[in-house]
Amino acid sequence: MPSASYLQPLVAPLRFLAQSDFARLSTVKGLDALVRAALEGARSARASGDVQLLERVARALASGSPESQQEALRAVAPRVRDSGLGSPPPVTALAPGPPVAASPAPPAHPAPAAAPRTPAPAATKVRPPAARPDPPRASAPAATKVHPPAAPPAPPAPAVRPVLDVEAPTTHKSGRPPASRSRAAPPGPASPPGPLENAERPAKRTTSRPSPALLEEPRAPQRRTRRPRPSKPEAEEVARPIAAAPSRGPLSQPIGGPGIRVPPRLVEALNKKGLQRVGDLLFLLPRTYEDRRRLSTLRELRPGEKGVAVGTVRMARELMIRPGKRGFQAVLADDTGSIALTWFQSGPWMKSRVPVGKRLIVSGELRATPGGREMVHPEVEPADETKGPSLHTGRIVPVYPGFERHEQRQVRELIARVAAAHLGAVEDPLPADLRQRLALPPLAEALARIHQPSPDDDLAALEAQRSQSHRRLAFDELFLLHLGLALRRQGVKHEPGIAFHVDGDRLARARGLLPFTLTRAQARTVAEIGRDMARPEPMHRLLQGDVGSGKTAVAAVAAALAVEDGWQVALMAPTEILAAQHHATFARVFAPAAVDVSLVTGSGTGSGKRRAREAVESGRARIAVGTQALIQEGIAFQKLGLVLIDEQHRFGVLQRQALGHKGLRPDVLVMTATPIPRTLAMTLYGDLDLSVLDELPPGRTPITTRVATPSRQPEVWDAVELELEKGRQAYVLYPLVEASEKIDLADATRGSEELQARWPHRRVELLHGRLKQEEKEAVMEAFRSGQVDVLVCTTVVEVGVDVANASVMVIQNAERFGLSQLHQLRGRVGRGAAASFCYLLPSPAGGPEARGRLEVLEQSTDGFVIAEKDLELRGPGEFLGTRQSGLPELSVANLARDQALSAVASEEAKAIAAADPRLTRPQHRGLLRALEERWEGKLSLARVG
Repeated sequence: MPSASYLQPLVAPLRFLAQSDFARLSTVKGLDALVRAALEGARSARASGDVQLLERVARALASGSPESQQEALRAVAPRVRDSGLGSPPPVTALAPGPPVAASPAPPAHPAPAAAPRTPAPAATKVRPPAARPDPPRASAPAATKVHPPAAPPAPPAPAVRPVLDVEAPTTHKSGRPPASRSRAAPPGPASPPGPLENAERPAKRTTSRPSPALLEEPRAPQRRTRRPRPSKPEAEEVARPIAAAPSRGPLSQPIGGPGIRVPPRLVEALNKKGLQRVGDLLFLLPRTYEDRRRLSTLRELRPGEKGVAVGTVRMARELMIRPGKRGFQAVLADDTGSIALTWFQSGPWMKSRVPVGKRLIVSGELRATPGGREMVHPEVEPADETKGPSLHTGRIVPVYPGFERHEQRQVRELIARVAAAHLGAVEDPLPADLRQRLALPPLAEALARIHQPSPDDDLAALEAQRSQSHRRLAFDELFLLHLGLALRRQGVKHEPGIAFHVDGDRLARARGLLPFTLTRAQARTVAEIGRDMARPEPMHRLLQGDVGSGKTAVAAVAAALAVEDGWQVALMAPTEILAAQHHATFARVFAPAAVDVSLVTGSGTGSGKRRAREAVESGRARIAVGTQALIQEGIAFQKLGLVLIDEQHRFGVLQRQALGHKGLRPDVLVMTATPIPRTLAMTLYGDLDLSVLDELPPGRTPITTRVATPSRQPEVWDAVELELEKGRQAYVLYPLVEASEKIDLADATRGSEELQARWPHRRVELLHGRLKQEEKEAVMEAFRSGQVDVLVCTTVVEVGVDVANASVMVIQNAERFGLSQLHQLRGRVGRGAAASFCYLLPSPAGGPEARGRLEVLEQSTDGFVIAEKDLELRGPGEFLGTRQSGLPELSVANLARDQALSAVASEEAKAIAAADPRLTRPQHRGLLRALEERWEGKLSLARVG
């Protein structure tokens, strides 16, 4: 068959998929794009046979069932194999032929060295002992498989069904090395049983390179550099208890102290993972659960899925992984077949734990490997048919974070013993009447049910942390969060602050500085801010508005009120570009009033920075606009009365607090262009008053957004050129400054060169964060003045860039950004009267899921709609920046999922804070202790948002 280079991109994905008989099809992203590209190549080459095959695959991937998709890929696999494009995928398993005749029955006690080979589980292989050479064998197909003598012939293996929850191809949940990628695949529906289903009889060797199989010492390769050890995904998780774990009282005693004996090595391992107290173990919540209520036959176990089965150990032996490192393998069999059990860590205890002839219950994830089916690091326990469910089988079993599968059993037993001994010492912080009114279970009962669920509990609810017991812990987190905010809010409102003189005339003069009329939303917000500033307690208000809604105009009016009353104003922005933009805007607005506006940043000449600092210290500069340079020790204000913080989520809470400390309890207005659903905003900023700008100024043209597939991207550049011909300007945004060997993404440096070559008669400039400030300012000034046609940039333009003549933006590798960030970025265009466009260019590897996510931006320009979707996709932690908020972290509660629960917790917290602000009543003493534990001294930081 002649070579067809257009099939090359399909070799690697088909090789990987063949290992699971296409059961892992859902884990391969962007396969449809690769198939379409191959189809276009086949059409160009006029290869009609390939066109028909690829059209079938494309149709199946677009709208077919998983079964039809697998069949279509099996049909195209032989063609890829015969194309001569490198190592072929194992198509013998993709398109199974007639069954191969079984070999004669094996001897009763075969020599271990004669067993088929298995892949070496470690990075380095060693030669088998010289005393155990492989005897010569007759040539036979590698797929020949036989049954154990003691078991009846096994039926054909069922087809591997697709699974929804699988790992990426390069890692495995057990932490073991990934399976070999290209040698062979698990048997298909018509294939005979694998060698692991009768491991007592070695498979016949072929004249070609033999396939590795079970229970043979790994061969030693030529001397090579040691490969890195396989990654351990589960170990990357942090075995961290939820924040409610008490640090005082009976549960604060160290693990391994009096009462419960714990092996010193286990204590050391737990301490390294941050688990040091008894209470840490009780509040270490399972990351997921496994359903072990039903025992399966070995034949019923499916590759890629977890299961529990019982069988008899037919063979067991140690393996030399590398010098000084031994593993252990065994064969477990029942009347329906057999599987391999593999451990990459072994010791003298393994032979007694897994003896030949012993009936065992095993649980773990089954994998299809070139040598057959196996479980790696399974949990095992003796099968005693007279005994009921144990802690590890016959029930819903917890799986704890930070521990690998072979460690789970020991951790589970320890937590069960700790729970039995210490659950009675768990103090319930919630008042009894509150628990009864909301039908919440006691805390100790909830913890017991989480660690040892009832057999009739809803497994899906447990895995999603939405069971009644999880709901109790989530409520505690939210309730203590809201209670802390409510108490902090009361304290702030009782602090003396500045009572600005705000009346109708002053408000009118402040609004008159703006060269336009305020929108209704802006006027409403200005009135709210004016009322706050007139009160004697400090203002703490969050101003939330979509891109282009006019937050800067509202801030300018507030600044004018403070300046007219004789106070200074500080405006802090996260970037020098945005600070310079604000400085230019405020200088222009306040020029008629002869108000000095100074720019304070970390760049510039020494004399310029000194003059700005002196102007602020002397009070000559009534308004200081700057970056974090404003909070440096060398900057002092004469009379700071109002603090404005733009893009507040870019700052840490201590930075925001430091600026407020430059004055004597100044009013604070924090602003964000990241739309946050109101219920979430009230949770995250529960001690701030909230103002929302929910309309855009007139004359703003809606932005047309389109997601461009790779085949249509040439049309995008034609559209950009059309805008340039109209005299407009364009942004082209990239995720990287320079090319990276680690990530295959487009970069701005190479992109600017390519675009300059595409449009030699246009001026293309590059802007990114690594440039010196003087270089950034020069490029931006040239772009604002129209001297630059195309600005190739990174996310440095996300905020503070306002060029009305820019009408088109192209974002490369758009799937790499959050939806809210993309919404912010596209807000750089559409700032003039001309029709504006934003083109999102996902990478081919992004797949249909990435395109579906980006299509949200095609369908909506409402930042709140986009924020809701972004919150759903990314989760609240990353979206809201809670790590910098000064608030306690949430471990069980989810601000996006639990909005209704959060609302209830907020109301209950406010009621208690109003009735007992110092929590001195007897029923609130436990609540006060829990509040102190939960906030860990952070209550003083909540006031700065």
